[in-house]
Amino acid sequence: MKKFEFNEKTDDMKKFEFNEKTDELFRAILSLKNIKEAKMFFRDLCTWEEIMEMALRWEIVRLLNKNMTYRDIAEKLKVSTTTVSRVAFWLENGRNGYKLLLNRLYSHHSFSSFKKS
Repeated sequence: MKKFEFNEKTDDMKKFEFNEKTDELFRAILSLKNIKEAKMFFRDLCTWEEIMEMALRWEIVRLLNKNMTYRDIAEKLKVSTTTVSRVAFWLENGRNGYKLLLNRLYSHHSFSSFKKS
């Protein structure tokens, strides 16, 4: 499987500028006190499909962190290996947000190299 090359063309974050509107959204998210409040807010904010897509990406990250292979993750979650590869790209080359939360929530696991077969 071909590995993504990290460059400015594939780095969508270079095109994205955070601003006052995004900061206000993040402040609102940070004010949520528990999972029930998060469910209420995100259900109003996002479509069901958007919520499920974010949950799926997070599950892929968690399984990559457990050193599952791309193929095993794809089979378990019924997604393509391309989908797993795209999430892995951001885990390896992104802004370290995934790694920050993995460390905070699952500090007993490490972010070692990911198995692609």
